[in-house]
Amino acid sequence: MAGVANPEIWPAYDYPVPLQPDDEARIAELLARMTLEEKIGQLVQADLCCVTPEDVRAYNLGSILVGGNSGPNGNDLSPAPDWLKAADDFYEASVDTTDGGVGVPIVWGTDAVHGHSNIIGATIFPHNIGLGAARDPALIEKIGEVTAKEIRVTGQEWTFAPTVAVPQDFRWGRAYEGYSSDPELVASYVGAMVRGLQGPPSNDNLLAGPYVIASTKHFLADGGTDNGVDQGDSSISEEELRDIHGLPYGPAIAEGVSTVMVSFSSWQGKKMTGNKSLVTGVLKDRMDFGGFVVSDWNAHGQVAGCTNESCPQALTAGIDMYMAPDTWKPIYEDLLARARAGTLPMTRIDDAVTQILRVKGRLGLFEAGKPSDRPYSGEYELLGAPEHREVARDAVRKSLVLLKNSGVLPLAPGGRLLVAGQGADDIARQSGGWTLTWQGTGVDNSHFPGATSIFGGLSQAVEAAGGSAELSPDGSFTTRPDAAVVVFGETPYAEFQGDRAALVLDPELTTPFETIEKLKAQGIPVVAVMITGRPLYVNPALNDADAFVVAWLPGSEGGGIADVLVGDRQGNPRYDFTGRLPAAWPLATLMSDGTLYDYGYGLSYADPISQWAELPEVDASTLAGDSRLWFSAGSPAARWSLLVAGETTGDQTRITTVPAEALGGRARVTAENYLVQEGARRFAIDGGMASVQLRNFEPVDINRETNADILLLVTMKVWDAPDSARIGAIGQDSRGFADFAMPETPDFVRYGISLKCLRSKGADVTSLTQPFVLQTEGAADFAIGEVRLGTDAEVTLPCD
Repeated sequence: MAGVANPEIWPAYDYPVPLQPDDEARIAELLARMTLEEKIGQLVQADLCCVTPEDVRAYNLGSILVGGNSGPNGNDLSPAPDWLKAADDFYEASVDTTDGGVGVPIVWGTDAVHGHSNIIGATIFPHNIGLGAARDPALIEKIGEVTAKEIRVTGQEWTFAPTVAVPQDFRWGRAYEGYSSDPELVASYVGAMVRGLQGPPSNDNLLAGPYVIASTKHFLADGGTDNGVDQGDSSISEEELRDIHGLPYGPAIAEGVSTVMVSFSSWQGKKMTGNKSLVTGVLKDRMDFGGFVVSDWNAHGQVAGCTNESCPQALTAGIDMYMAPDTWKPIYEDLLARARAGTLPMTRIDDAVTQILRVKGRLGLFEAGKPSDRPYSGEYELLGAPEHREVARDAVRKSLVLLKNSGVLPLAPGGRLLVAGQGADDIARQSGGWTLTWQGTGVDNSHFPGATSIFGGLSQAVEAAGGSAELSPDGSFTTRPDAAVVVFGETPYAEFQGDRAALVLDPELTTPFETIEKLKAQGIPVVAVMITGRPLYVNPALNDADAFVVAWLPGSEGGGIADVLVGDRQGNPRYDFTGRLPAAWPLATLMSDGTLYDYGYGLSYADPISQWAELPEVDASTLAGDSRLWFSAGSPAARWSLLVAGETTGDQTRITTVPAEALGGRARVTAENYLVQEGARRFAIDGGMASVQLRNFEPVDINRETNADILLLVTMKVWDAPDSARIGAIGQDSRGFADFAMPETPDFVRYGISLKCLRSKGADVTSLTQPFVLQTEGAADFAIGEVRLGTDAEVTLPCD
């Protein structure tokens, strides 16, 4: 049967964490005393955005998490002391027994996926794909140790790491969270990271030492979805599921990983969060996993027959804790009502609570006291400590992969160096997604105290030897340099935003190719340094640069790049290139077009210089977009229509060319410049009701984006504000609108409205035929430059 696993063909393991008699006695005593309400509370995890300490006290919630765009006091950039205070506040609410309850301590989970990356000042390590290039399990364990210690400074106890995905299609926007496309390499790292975070499997009372609990994720095949679609379906055989994506779970269990997070994705059409054959049959029974299982962010709502507010199927499938960030209250109430009615078996409820309490006991939560009283709490000097940054710098050095060197490397330290490219002095960009904010956007160098950009590292290295470094993003200069480094590549993204249609850069990110070509034409040796979360087609840069280095997403310690690129005074390397490709590199825009460099490729300084064979180049400018860009450069997405409509369904005009008229001459549409010449459309409306719409005849399903903090973004300039305006989305039988304050603006402004808001207003986000509608009343004059989904609004509109 499709989507049903056969546990007997999977490897069997033995979970090595010993049961502690005192913990088992406590669990039995607590289960005997706990009310049904308290038990249900333990099964629910709420996000910091949407829960208060009083909620935790009233509902006896078992856990909270901090999502990528959450933070204490509603500020995801809150300073470290605010995080520790919030941890105290939630802990004290959870152990309050004045109502006669048992007061089980809460556990706080966080996405510390490449260091304690939500915290300003913390050490940011290379993302996993770069670590995969390093081929160094001992380094991975050190990174786990440092990450755990820094997490403890701010009072959290649980990290949603390591990601053990085995990406098979790098168009997937989360591919950089996987160490490699090779399951053996991933498996060789998993145990080391779990051991670094938790200590050995025999470790008990973790909070007495510098440890946190870990979570391997996402079970199963999140990196194996068809065409690399995030939260999509994997149609592979069970043998492939087992041998590729299941392999890393063996060493995780062997090291006693405390939690496993189940994936959004599905296998053979069945969502993992509701797949009992895999969650219970394979993971719990066959693999003997003895920790607790947590779902992903509202992933239960995608299970067949479920909604975000109701999904008993997840519990019966084997989920122990619901990650219900903004839907925790209806999930709690639904589970409680079903338990009272007897439709949820108490044996399953008690089993889930037991597993959660067992992990809390191993953690030492019952004895540890409030977070600020625990070891390492409040030792803020540990955040980004020099010895921690040195581990990260070593990781950067070991992650670099050299694809080409015609002899320009190593760079002479005493010469004149030009450093070009928009990414050269941008720590946020070199750190990527899941850094301070969910998508890694909206932050700048000022948010990374103590960190070093790529330019900063290069300038320190050459100036220490008497040379000079000039930063010039466009590659211009007044004094001719001896050599140039051009930094280019991807800008930050995380899930949803990261999916691609092809393995190419957005056109605006390829302008450094022209810089490389320009410098080469002047006879200046050029080193290309690529910031990227995945292998991409970049043949023009490979052809023109004298040397090409893949830096992946190196994090906060850009000096590690200079350590390898810049030689000593005698012209010898200070560090060699040891990184090897963690996945194959494409010859063209899709891996199906062929491989340019195989998995494991990488040059060193010892390799002889060979004649460069010119690579084929293709026009990739039309391939970069993804399904979340709905209007840009003056045109709607492929197969979409731009409409101007009036009050009746028949009163609408499809805009294909400009200038154009609509609404019987009451509306005029012209071109306006935005980013590119005529990249926007301007709408001058004489009066009355009018709407600008984007229509797709194949209904758009944005339900998964609605589960997260995704916004509908519209970039506009307003010359004459209407009397009133609304922004919304329309389905075949539904519509949702929110009022839009639309002031006059001298420049283009990017507005955002929460998809959750439109859903709450009645839009059926699973089937939108007009996903964007801007409705105005009265005379108006405005231009629209872009419509897309994202998180980087300049102005976020309230949900009236």
